[in-house]
Amino acid sequence: MLETISIKNIALIDELSLEFNPRLNVLTGETGAGKSILIGALSFLLGGKVSQDIIRTGTSEAAVSGTFYLAPNHTEAAAWLEQRGIEPENSRVLIRRTLRETGRSSIWIQDTQVSRNELESFTSFLVDIHGQHDHQSLFKTAEHRRFLDSYAGILDDVEHFTGLYTRLAEIRAKLEKIERSQKEQTERADFLSFIIEEIDTAHLQSGEDEELEAEETKLCQYEKLYELIETLQNICTEEQGIVPLLKKMQHLCSSVIDIDPALSEYADRIENAYYEMQDIGEVFSSYLSKLVFDPARLEQVQERLSVINKLKKKYGSSIAEVLAYRDSAQAELDALSESQEDKTALEKELPSLEAELLSAGAKLSQQRKAAAQGLQEKTQGILAHLGMPKVVFTVQVTSAEPNGNKQIAGIYGFDTVEFLISTNPGEPVKPLNKVASGGELSRVMLALKTVLAAADEADTLVFDEIDTGIGGEVARSVAEHLQRLAQNKQILCITHLAVIAASADTHIKIQKLQSEDTSRTSARIIEAEMRVEEIARMLAGDEISEASRIHAKELLGTAKDRLDF
Repeated sequence: MLETISIKNIALIDELSLEFNPRLNVLTGETGAGKSILIGALSFLLGGKVSQDIIRTGTSEAAVSGTFYLAPNHTEAAAWLEQRGIEPENSRVLIRRTLRETGRSSIWIQDTQVSRNELESFTSFLVDIHGQHDHQSLFKTAEHRRFLDSYAGILDDVEHFTGLYTRLAEIRAKLEKIERSQKEQTERADFLSFIIEEIDTAHLQSGEDEELEAEETKLCQYEKLYELIETLQNICTEEQGIVPLLKKMQHLCSSVIDIDPALSEYADRIENAYYEMQDIGEVFSSYLSKLVFDPARLEQVQERLSVINKLKKKYGSSIAEVLAYRDSAQAELDALSESQEDKTALEKELPSLEAELLSAGAKLSQQRKAAAQGLQEKTQGILAHLGMPKVVFTVQVTSAEPNGNKQIAGIYGFDTVEFLISTNPGEPVKPLNKVASGGELSRVMLALKTVLAAADEADTLVFDEIDTGIGGEVARSVAEHLQRLAQNKQILCITHLAVIAASADTHIKIQKLQSEDTSRTSARIIEAEMRVEEIARMLAGDEISEASRIHAKELLGTAKDRLDF
């Protein structure tokens, strides 16, 4: 149950806080005052998707917080919190959500930060919002099935059936693919085997091509390499070469430092250079002594490179890619080899899965048909209280006829569920969109929500202008119904009808305040004379008269005494 809400910088709301009654809370105000902004702020708090447009102009962050009381029957909500280590305080949780102009959002339940999807999941246990256009979903027969399944309490069974159906579809698709491509698979397996054999025969080693290319370069340019090394060796070691000259510099420096010891550092450096160049000269000499031209080895290297380059041209730009291609071919070949084993296993699984699906589907059909009678009777009974006493409301469950020896299934079972209605005596029942007006659809939705609410954990129901298209005695019936419903559920209701407003346990007035350069929406609980004035305004419009005030007081008195609670 929603106890309090605080809103800051949402659309025309700069800052406001409200407390809600555990029973019927009505929100009223002139058109454009901002009633739907308040519901929008609540939707934001519950995890609804929004854009930065909701942030009040001139501010950088919007924020909404709310305190919810968790009744003892909130077992799913309590389990959700326990799984995440979130502890209520005195059976209450505080939810906070902010949105910055950058688009970043922050959400907390108590002191734990959660994602928007997690918030939406949790609050679905607490609040059910019915928008002013939600009754249009009654035009969609797919929604009818969902309503009936929710009433029957078989949503988990439907989810189980959907899982079986999906698995069965996957198996059939795999078997069809295996059977359709048996020849293609054989040809593909031969081709893959050829690739693997060709690459394996080459006995490739990682990095081998780079080593061979370096060796080929060396063998092809033997003469030039020999000449260069020989020249380098001579530069180092011949009589006027670097090493003899450095040796001479050593002798000269020894005499220099006898005169000026400050130059000893340079003598050390010359000595180091002498030994370094002497070592380099020896290296060149050793290298030159081992340098041999081998035409046979050159031919061998070039032949090996030819094999490697052929494979690289076909299977990859490097030995690593060629080997990876080979592994990929082997994996595909293994998968093809296993396809027959898969086929056998799938064919073995298929009959048991079909039998399980058939059993689950038959069970769903039985449950739906059993629940349909109760749903239509309860809905029709509520519709009678909502000013539709002659209505005939039918929940039609039609199971698909078997095709040969196979039952035709859909993802949710074998059944098509459709709500049919007759609003006039003697007329046959027809689809809702063929006969029902907007006001009638609103009442059908209200009746369904009421029936479903009895089995729903959510303590709070929000109706955004549920009174669309109704008035007179029908409005009085809706008001009475909301009062009854509020005995077991907290109701938040936006209304334009005075008779519904008069039935509220808490009446909240939404008002737009304007100055020369700004507009803002305010909200406050009204009582006594202020409430009389608001209901009189709803009855008479801007021209409030004494007669409308008297009528307002009568409505308030009647609403108070209407039901023997």
